[in-house]
Amino acid sequence: MSRQPSISADKITMDLLPQKFGKAGVIWTSILIVLCLVGLFAYYRQLTQGLVVTAMRDYASWGIYISNFVFFVAISLVGSLITAIFRLANVGWRTPLTRISEIIAVSTILFASIIIIVDMGRPERFTHLFLYSRLQSPIMWDVIVITTYLTLSILFLYFPLLRDLPALIKNSKSGSGLQKLYSFLGSFWKGTAAQFHISEKATTIISVMIIPIALAIHTVTSWLFATTYRPGWDSTNFGAYFVSGAFLVGAGGVLIAMYVFRRAYKLEAYITEKHFDNMGKIVVMLALLYLYFNVNEYLVPAFKMKKAEEHHLLGLFTGDFSILFWTTILLGMILPIVILLFPQGRRPMPAFVMGILVVVGAWFKRFLIVTPTMLSPFLPMYDVPESYMHYWPTWEEWSITIGSLAGALLIITIFARLFPIVPIHETIAETEIRKPEAV
Repeated sequence: MSRQPSISADKITMDLLPQKFGKAGVIWTSILIVLCLVGLFAYYRQLTQGLVVTAMRDYASWGIYISNFVFFVAISLVGSLITAIFRLANVGWRTPLTRISEIIAVSTILFASIIIIVDMGRPERFTHLFLYSRLQSPIMWDVIVITTYLTLSILFLYFPLLRDLPALIKNSKSGSGLQKLYSFLGSFWKGTAAQFHISEKATTIISVMIIPIALAIHTVTSWLFATTYRPGWDSTNFGAYFVSGAFLVGAGGVLIAMYVFRRAYKLEAYITEKHFDNMGKIVVMLALLYLYFNVNEYLVPAFKMKKAEEHHLLGLFTGDFSILFWTTILLGMILPIVILLFPQGRRPMPAFVMGILVVVGAWFKRFLIVTPTMLSPFLPMYDVPESYMHYWPTWEEWSITIGSLAGALLIITIFARLFPIVPIHETIAETEIRKPEAV
């Protein structure tokens, strides 16, 4: 059981209302803002001086920006995993985790769009994607599914939030900016039975729609790689490989957010050890699935050992990228499986640490998907500067990347300051349903 059914509706409302930042919250928000500003300054340098400030050259024409884009797209899948799939499967313990997963999805898919613009050498030509679009281009497919997924994710976040707005309006200071914001967002919401019926039906429809769109966005992203004739990307395994990895990193991100919000807002009565236990089991299942597709990804080309594939695989297994590769596999997949298999490993603190390893490992895994392949072309590199044969991001690239990650976290932080991170109305409704069971 996810919480005690004896908790009153008023107690639940007061517990779950957004809270003002304490000292730690102010420091955290300030750090995120500083990182965003440093990233903006680095991007200003890139805009004024061109992509020459990056380490990308003729061969490594994709770098850390594309790695970051794939990471953002991957972790955004958590919205459809926790909210849509669990909702349609009627998983009862999902309630405290739905809004956490939804805001993660919205913030990360938004910055996935932004980082693609950053990667463009001529960002003012972004409008050309729409003015001169061609459906023959896989890039256009990505634009379409990302835009659709972002729209559905925002609606998925907004519709359930409508039910909490009356409580927010009632408990905010009269005439304050926050009350005006809540009133604006819920100006048409009266809480009638008809509105609840429409809202529930709309949420169910979006739940059904968002799953194929979510799978499409990760599959299309994999096609951007797989349709490019390069070692390491020329694989029919890439679609399932990307989707399984996205499920894993999304679940790891939820584990981290669960622990942080539980500690910061004292939500132990709502985000319980049972939630960590269940999410830990899901992470184990997803990590095993992703590990399986990793074996598929490397076993077949290793068996064939064509010349270009040999250069790519040796670079990963024993070459320049081997330390990063094996560290990512061991710490980002195998160790979480081993720890989370045991009940003690699924307690909040170890589950939180395993979530961090999964997410950090997932980011570097995306780096390993992009960079080694770019440096292993089918035609060997001859008569080029030594710097062309290697790639390591410049401080501008790192600053922009870290700034984008900080920006996504800043959106989540600000959202948690303005809105309940655990749904109030759904929690009360679930408690009312459980009351007869306790009598």
